[in-house]
Amino acid sequence: MNNTLIIFDFNKKSDVSNWEVVDDVVMGGCSSGHFKLNSDGYGVFEGTVSLENNGGFSLVRYRFNKLEISKFKKIKLRIKGDGKKYQLRLKSDKYDQQSYVAYFQTTNEWQTVEIALQNLQPFFRGKKLNMHNYPAILVEEIGFLLGNKQSESFKLLLTKIGLE
Repeated sequence: MNNTLIIFDFNKKSDVSNWEVVDDVVMGGCSSGHFKLNSDGYGVFEGTVSLENNGGFSLVRYRFNKLEISKFKKIKLRIKGDGKKYQLRLKSDKYDQQSYVAYFQTTNEWQTVEIALQNLQPFFRGKKLNMHNYPAILVEEIGFLLGNKQSESFKLLLTKIGLE
């Protein structure tokens, strides 16, 4: 990733204490996600999504000091998934109600996912909002969410998140 702004570069010495899991238990659900740094230095987001009690999602988010990003056009993720579809979620301000969302399909192999920032659409609690797409001026939070309307286990490995 040349000419990029690195948001997070996972390695064996990474501090992942600012990565936080938020499951549907905040609204009565039974899903259970976990985030850790494994022995290879990869970020690992894994767990189970349950549809019990109107649940159905697990989210991991990383909040950081606000970054000015207007000169960047896309986000690049170096990941290894499990064949499931995930959401990338960005927030300009961690207190915003809406998240800007793009979906990406994983494989069981390492892959680089590139998403144009202008394609991230505003959502709140699973509903698309009648607002403009992501303005791509500031970013203060990034997240990954699994919520495919089915009960399932999941595992997503992360090595690098950057802007280009």
